[in-house]
Amino acid sequence: MSVSRRDFLKGSLFTGAGLALPGLLSLIELRRAKGQASLRAAMSSAGLAGTWNAQGQQAALRWGELLGVEIVWFDGEFDPAIQRGKIDQMATDTWDFVAMQPGAIGTLVEPVQAMIDAGIPVVDMDTLIAPLDQLQSMGVLTFIAPNNVFMSESVVAKLVEKMGGAGKIAHIGGAPGHTGAQARGQGFLNVVGRFPDVEVVDDQPADWDVAKAAGLAEAVLNRHPDLKAIFADNDDMALAARQVVENAGLGDQVFVGGVDAMSPAIQAVADGRLVGTARNSATRIHGWAVIAGVMAATMGMEAARAAIPPFVLADGPAIFGDIDTNPALAAEPWKLNNYGLSPAAGLIWAQDEMLQF
Repeated sequence: MSVSRRDFLKGSLFTGAGLALPGLLSLIELRRAKGQASLRAAMSSAGLAGTWNAQGQQAALRWGELLGVEIVWFDGEFDPAIQRGKIDQMATDTWDFVAMQPGAIGTLVEPVQAMIDAGIPVVDMDTLIAPLDQLQSMGVLTFIAPNNVFMSESVVAKLVEKMGGAGKIAHIGGAPGHTGAQARGQGFLNVVGRFPDVEVVDDQPADWDVAKAAGLAEAVLNRHPDLKAIFADNDDMALAARQVVENAGLGDQVFVGGVDAMSPAIQAVADGRLVGTARNSATRIHGWAVIAGVMAATMGMEAARAAIPPFVLADGPAIFGDIDTNPALAAEPWKLNNYGLSPAAGLIWAQDEMLQF
């Protein structure tokens, strides 16, 4: 099943961090025209109990259906040991490609290497399977991920602004071995470190568990009733913390922000319950992983490596409730941020329709 690169690539699938539609259509048309058999792929995420991961699975399955890929899912259950056992099982089978979001760096190296050595293309999603230099020496096809530091810094900066640059703040982290959580924690420290009057009174991981996040929020409020802000590494934990804040009657005192910009969090920002969130696009990361895997399975690894960069940024905006309504520019709305309109409804629509590519 040899396909020349010229016949296949009428346009690159990836243009910078964006997707070139002509290239994608070429891929679909090529597979249909040649009557190629459906592909069989394996995918794994850190834990489908998280709304971000569940949305990613939904996007992957939709693109798999479009491109003729049967996808078998291996849920990591937010437990690196459980995920390792499932990836060991994955490595005993034959796949046209695999893609995974590891729950912790370094835990999946051996079975992933075995699959690569067997000629199976592997795509790394969101979180590093291994350190970057090792990832490339292993032969992983590409790493598709967001800018976690940017997302964290954007939201924490808005929280500190709401705090007036002073007061007590707490950080509820994700899983300690998750490189995305590590980067979000670094972004948090980058911002608060610039404000000597901001005091970090708690910084603990909740392992993406909403019950743990709620418990940490309740504990820090009991110790510090004058707390001004909480930053959580994802929206699920941020919304859990926000509920604790509201239950304590401190909704007007304690500002809360998160990351991922899932639809409920975007609505919470629009409603004033969350200060902000930043989009970690599950649809982009999982959808692009399927497309990259199909490319490799269709055109071969050598041609796929020439076409797909080793790192693809799945970018997304920071989202706040502020609306730029400068009355002096009312007659020239194009000079206002977002035309002086709230982006919330449009972002929710695009996300719910899996259009955030």
